[in-house]
Amino acid sequence: MEIFLIVGTYTQGDSDGIYVYKFESETGNTSFITNVKVNNPSYLVVNHHGDHIYSVSENEDNTNSTVNAFSFNKKNGKITLQNSQLVFGAAPCYINIGKNDRYIITANYIGGSISVFKTNNDGSLLPILQQVVFSGSSLHDTRQNQSHLHCVVFSPDYKYLYATDLGSDRIYKFNVNYNDENNFLSFGKPSYFEISPGSGPRHLVFNPNKKFAYLINELAGTIIVFKYENGNLEEIQTTVSDRYKAEGSADIHIHPNGKFLYASNRLKKDGISIFKINESDGKLTRIDYERTNIHPRNFIISPNGKFLLVANLDSDTIQIFHINQETGLLKDTHQNILLDMPVCLKFIYPG
Repeated sequence: MEIFLIVGTYTQGDSDGIYVYKFESETGNTSFITNVKVNNPSYLVVNHHGDHIYSVSENEDNTNSTVNAFSFNKKNGKITLQNSQLVFGAAPCYINIGKNDRYIITANYIGGSISVFKTNNDGSLLPILQQVVFSGSSLHDTRQNQSHLHCVVFSPDYKYLYATDLGSDRIYKFNVNYNDENNFLSFGKPSYFEISPGSGPRHLVFNPNKKFAYLINELAGTIIVFKYENGNLEEIQTTVSDRYKAEGSADIHIHPNGKFLYASNRLKKDGISIFKINESDGKLTRIDYERTNIHPRNFIISPNGKFLLVANLDSDTIQIFHINQETGLLKDTHQNILLDMPVCLKFIYPG
């Protein structure tokens, strides 16, 4: 089956925005369709209908850091910029979307904030609705001297939003108020969960069974397993993803079958850590480490579970690995997509 692969890039080099490919989910073959120009679309989110894409423009100043709305034609893959809004924070590095596709949230790395937007009926973006600014620090003298918000993730039932702060070693918890747009996010109880000092929490993902959550820590190179219940996170295991202590662990995803977890690690011996998930208690057992090209920032697993695609920022490639769905192990198919500075990957089903 052919689906669309959407790629966000950094645009300091030869890339100039978001790229659209056809991806054959049975063979791993790809073909380029089109692209749209936009500045530094380093993270993307697709709405639940698959007819709109939202991106950040990640820049280190407030005046050029925006959130951008695009319409997407699910028949031919055409992508069209609708509008942009300022996020009023620097270096927005993550974006997510609430239920019913009406609210967009960004995590802004520099200055440590999250910004909330509402969409119009046509999917375009209204000006900023709410902003939460954080403060804090932790052990690392250069990378944790202030708050650095790195991701925003909704709970499986969309009742809560979790925001990871790499700078203060916290996961903030918010209640989501869909009936009060002026107070869309309010701090939950507790308002945050403490992570071991010096960890640098980056990305969070929930198990498909909704009972467990997994956090990749960029600085410590660890993964924390949480028991999840009624909005609360209870730590039950910490295990190592990056044995080389490069302070560059990046992304984390779970296979659609719920049996395997994958985590990317950068800066030394770049690669993907592979773990088996104990389906009863959610804990992880490391089973392999697959080397990748340089700087595997973001990766994605195809909806049918057959392929894992890695965006390698510094080697200008998207690698396509075949997944053995019985063992979880990866095998490079050598079907690379060559693209300057790819950093984010998303799939959309055709309409």
